[in-house]
Amino acid sequence: MAKLNGSEIVIECLKEQGVDTVFGYPGGAILNIYDALYKHPEIRHVLTSHEQGASHAADGYARSTGSVGVCFATSGPGATNLVTGIATAYMDSSPIVAITCNVTLPLLGKDSFQEVDITGITLPITKYSFIVKDVKKLAATIRRAFKIAKSGRPGPVLVDITKDVTAAVCDYVPREPEKIAPVNNFTDEDIEKALQLLKSAQKPCIIAGGGVVISGASEELAAFARKLQAPVCCTLMGQGALDQYDEHYMGMVGMHGTKAANFCVTESDLLIVIGGRFSDRWTGNTAKFGGGAKLLQIDIDDAEVNKNVRVMAQVTGDARTVLRKLIARMDPVRHEEWFEHAERMTDMYPLSYNKELLTGPWVIETIDRMTPDDTIIVTEVGQHQMWAAQYYKYKAPRTFISSGGLGTMGFGLGAAIGAQAANPDKVVINVAGDGCFRMNMNELATISREELPVIEVILNNHVLGMVRQWQNLYYGKRYSATVLNDKADFCKIAEGMGVDAYKVTTKEEFEKALEKALTDRKPALIEVLIDQDDMVFPMCSPGAPLENTFDESDLKVKKDE
Repeated sequence: MAKLNGSEIVIECLKEQGVDTVFGYPGGAILNIYDALYKHPEIRHVLTSHEQGASHAADGYARSTGSVGVCFATSGPGATNLVTGIATAYMDSSPIVAITCNVTLPLLGKDSFQEVDITGITLPITKYSFIVKDVKKLAATIRRAFKIAKSGRPGPVLVDITKDVTAAVCDYVPREPEKIAPVNNFTDEDIEKALQLLKSAQKPCIIAGGGVVISGASEELAAFARKLQAPVCCTLMGQGALDQYDEHYMGMVGMHGTKAANFCVTESDLLIVIGGRFSDRWTGNTAKFGGGAKLLQIDIDDAEVNKNVRVMAQVTGDARTVLRKLIARMDPVRHEEWFEHAERMTDMYPLSYNKELLTGPWVIETIDRMTPDDTIIVTEVGQHQMWAAQYYKYKAPRTFISSGGLGTMGFGLGAAIGAQAANPDKVVINVAGDGCFRMNMNELATISREELPVIEVILNNHVLGMVRQWQNLYYGKRYSATVLNDKADFCKIAEGMGVDAYKVTTKEEFEKALEKALTDRKPALIEVLIDQDDMVFPMCSPGAPLENTFDESDLKVKKDE
C-alpha cells in the first residue's frame, strides 16, 4: 500500500493493465496526469496533432493487436474532439479507454471555462461512461473501465476525472488485472438446433463478420468451412477472417461485394452468419435477404439477434467457442455439386478493371504484390476503401483496418499511427482519397515527429469519388459540391511536415516510389493521380436485393438496350 495522488494512481493502473502506449494531447485540466506521466518513460506517449487523431490512433492500436487502446484529452473541446473517434470504435466494437479530465468538483455544472458534460455526450456511443469525483473510487473505476472495454462484445469506455481528484491523495493498493473469460449464453439445445440445420442443409453458405476477427476464430472458421464444405463470404469488417487464398473464400459480400459472393448468398438454402450484425451495407434489401434461405446466427451480443433480419436459430456466444463446439460435434459433410457451382461462379464473375491504365484497383494489387504478407492495410472511407477491400488479398486477421459502421472520413491516418506504434516491425500503409486526406493531413506532423514509417497512399481524383459515383448513377450527373479541383499541393504539404513525398502519374513511377518508401522505412506520402470518373464495381443499389448486383458491363448492356 502506498499514498499516491490521483494522477499517479491513473498511471499505476495503466501499468497494471499492461498499457505501453498512450495517444493524446495535453491541456489545463489534465496537466496533473501529464506531469505524472513524465516520470514514467516506460509508457510511450504519442502526441497527435488533434484529439480526434488520438482517438483514432487508440482505435488502430486496438484493432491491430486485440488489446485495449488508450487516449488522453483535456476538458471541454479536448474531450469533445474525441467524440467521432469514440463513436467509430463503438460502431466497430473496438476496445478503447478514453481518459479525460474536467473542471474541479466545485465548478461542475456552472458553465465554467472549458467545462462540458462529456459523460452525457458520450453515453450513447460508449459501453459505459464514468465521471470520477472521489479519488478513493478512481483505481476501481479505471480497472472496471478496462474490464468493460475488453469483455463480451468489446467497445469504448470513457473515464472523466475532475481535476481536483487528480491532485487528491489516498491509499493505493496494486492489483493484478482480472482475467476476461469469453461470454457464452447458449444452451445445449441451441447447439443441437444449429447442428440439425447444418446437417439438413444442401447449399450452406458462411458469412463471416468482424466478430470472427475480434474473437480470434480464424482457424476455427477455416476448419468449420472445410468440415461443412461450404463457401465463405466475408463482410467488410470480416476481411482477413479467412485466408483469401483459401479455396472456400468467395469474396466480400454486400453493396460492393463480388457477384460470386452475393449470388452464393442468394442461392444458398442455409446462411450461417458468424459475428456479423446484418448491416444494411451487406444485406441489401433486408426483406429479401437470403432469398428464402434459413438463417443461423452466431453472435456474442444477443441484442443483434433478430434486430435487422429474423433468423431461424441462434447461438449466443463467443465465435471461437461456438465454432469449436460445432466442429467437435458435427460429422463431416460433402456438398460437392454446390461447392463446385460456387467455385465456377468465382471464375464466371471475376473482379475486373482496365489494366492498361493507372487506376485504384491496379494500385491496390501492386501494393499487395510488393509488400510482405503481414502488412497492415488501413483505409479512409470511400472508393479507395472498397478497392482496398476488393483487390488486396488478406491472409490473416487484423491486417485490414477500416471504419465500417460509422464510415468515418479522416479515420485512416490516425488509425495507421496507432497500428504502426503497436507493430513497429510491420509495414503499415494507409490508403486514402484526397477528400479524406484533407480531414486529417495534420497527422503527417505526428508520423514525422514520432518517426513512424507509415506510408500514406493518396488516390487523388480531385473529387469526392464515392459521392460522385452516386451522383453519376442516381443524380443525373449533377456534381453538387463534390469537385475538389483546387490548388492544394499534397506533396508540398507533406515535405513541409518532414515527410518524404512522391507525386506519380504512371505505373512505373508508382512502383519506384513504393519500393523506395518500403526500403527507406521513413514516413512517406505517395500521391497517385487517377481519373475522376473511375467507379467501384460490382455494386448493388441501396435497398436492392443482392441478386441485383451489377458491374460496369451490365451498365453498358443496359445503355445499349
